[in-house]
Amino acid sequence: MKQIEINPVTRIEGHAKITVQLDDSGNVSDAHFHVMEIRGFEKFLEGAAVEEAPRITPRICGICQTAHHLAAAKATDTVFGLQPPEAAKKLRELMLLGQYIHSHALHFYFLGAPDLVLGPDSDPTQRNVIGIIKKDPELAKMAIKTRKVGQDITEVVGGKAIHPVTAVAGGQTKAMSAEERAKLLEATKNAIELIEKGVGVAKPLFEQYAEAIELLGPVETYFGGLTNNGNLEVYDGPMKIIDKAGNSVHEFQSSDYLDYIEEKVQPWSYLKFPYLKQTGFPDGNYRVGPLARLNIADNVPTEKAGALYGEFKDKFGIAQNTLLYHYARLIELMYAAERSMQLLEDDDIVSTEIRQFLSEPLMTRDEARQSSETKRGVGIIEAPRGSLIHDYETDAAGIITRANLVVATGQNNLSMDIGVRETAKALIKGEEVSEGIKNQLEMIIRAYDPCLSCATHAIGEDSPLLVDIHDSEGALLKRHLL
Repeated sequence: MKQIEINPVTRIEGHAKITVQLDDSGNVSDAHFHVMEIRGFEKFLEGAAVEEAPRITPRICGICQTAHHLAAAKATDTVFGLQPPEAAKKLRELMLLGQYIHSHALHFYFLGAPDLVLGPDSDPTQRNVIGIIKKDPELAKMAIKTRKVGQDITEVVGGKAIHPVTAVAGGQTKAMSAEERAKLLEATKNAIELIEKGVGVAKPLFEQYAEAIELLGPVETYFGGLTNNGNLEVYDGPMKIIDKAGNSVHEFQSSDYLDYIEEKVQPWSYLKFPYLKQTGFPDGNYRVGPLARLNIADNVPTEKAGALYGEFKDKFGIAQNTLLYHYARLIELMYAAERSMQLLEDDDIVSTEIRQFLSEPLMTRDEARQSSETKRGVGIIEAPRGSLIHDYETDAAGIITRANLVVATGQNNLSMDIGVRETAKALIKGEEVSEGIKNQLEMIIRAYDPCLSCATHAIGEDSPLLVDIHDSEGALLKRHLL
């Protein structure tokens, strides 16, 4: 048996490879998406005060930092039994939308778009952000300006452009000034115009590559995401699961997620494989993220994004095609800018009533040692890549004793693996595989915008960490299982 290896998968956050196994006839017998890194943040959190989680977890990733900050804050709210004031919830949502603008603009224009603007078979030395800048400098400038708006929102609301700090148990620590509001409002209005121009460039590409959309990453799944009375939602609400036809099969509160979602490990990846517990593995495969959110939503409640959503639904219905994640991402980019403008036009956004405090102090560490009381908090938000779950258990003093993070990329892991395998079987016939075909396998992974540093945390006895030691010539000297 012979193997084709694509290592590394490029234009993603983190480190991964694809392997394709060929039988003696040159046909694909199997293929997998491998994630080889491990971060361990679930273990890092143990022993920390739970109120520190919103400051610790943004360090998981420099791209997804706001999502981890807010999921941790929501979980911490629950541990302490605190309810943030409405103004604080609006500030948190605005902060999250800032990350959507930053992350979606970065991914589509600079990580995903080179495959569409320059072509899947184009010269790999040009099929990147530099190639985009050379081919369409105005598009590149629009992308940079759009991304900056998202970073500016994060900096104002979150206190820092990277690794925000203002979301704490019970609300926010920083109110927005009238001057900051006016500045961001003007910026979001400009962003809407920039995104509209970008959509005008991108939409014809989905027609041009209609065949690739049908071919690459074929998989049919359930979909999951937060819901708000049928409206597209990013910050709050119950989690909803729909089947392949769009029918609702589950709807549950954040604290009950373990009744519906279970995780499995497989020998070829350090990234876990979540699935629907009541359906079983692998039939309970479900996806999250931009495509899932549009499939779940009945309505996108802003003008321009709502119109784009209507066109999308009329054309694709409950969309299963993997490359349509890019289309859905553009619609959400428009929604994020429009919804940010709505929040900034709301006078609540400059309210100073932004935090609820504890009415009684926590036990001391010494007192907690004499108590069997435990606390638990679960926070779910919609990160740009999909549903993000933070689950903390603490002792009576609020010290974390167990942490579980279920990250969006993990929830899409099985679909990425299946998509690679099925596409490899369709495209590869024999040992000679063109660079363009290899890139098309990478395109499947890029469509999900995976963040692998976010997604790989804890491992168990069934998934040991493998360390290979090679000499200067590349020969394997020793292998360790940790």
